[in-house]
Order: sequence, then C-alpha cells, then structure tokens
Amino acid sequence: PQHKCGNQKSCPQNYFAFKIISGAANVVGPSICFEDLVLMSSVKNNIGRGLNIALVNGTTGQLLKTDTFDMYSG
Repeated sequence: PQHKCGNQKSCPQNYFAFKIISGAANVVGPSICFEDLVLMSSVKNNIGRGLNIALVNGTTGQLLKTDTFDMYSG
C-alpha cells in the first residue's frame, strides 16, 4: 500500500504525516511534504539556500507560511 508523503508506513490516528528531504548542494533541492501535499520544493520554486521552513497549524494542519533563511549571506 502507498502511504502519505511516500513514507514506509501509515501514521497513527490523530497524527499528521510528513517528510522532509534535505537538499544536496545545487544538484538536488530540498522538499517538505505534509499530509501528502508538497509544501516546498524546487518544482514549486519556493526553496532557497539555507534553512527552508514551513509553518503549519498543529491542530488543523493548515499551512500558515513558508520562508527561507539564508545562513550563508547573513
């Protein structure tokens, strides 16, 4: 069976499924998947160098904001 975000097993009831993939230099970009919805990826063109953050409401699962923080340039 296929599980949310491509995880190996399903999450228990009342838990959210998520998967965070770190990038590899300029070759592979990072991605964040939450409840089978890709929130950030190079395909969506909303990732950047440094920390990529997705803020999600912990009760409803609603995406509130995405942003990047460039730790190299300050």
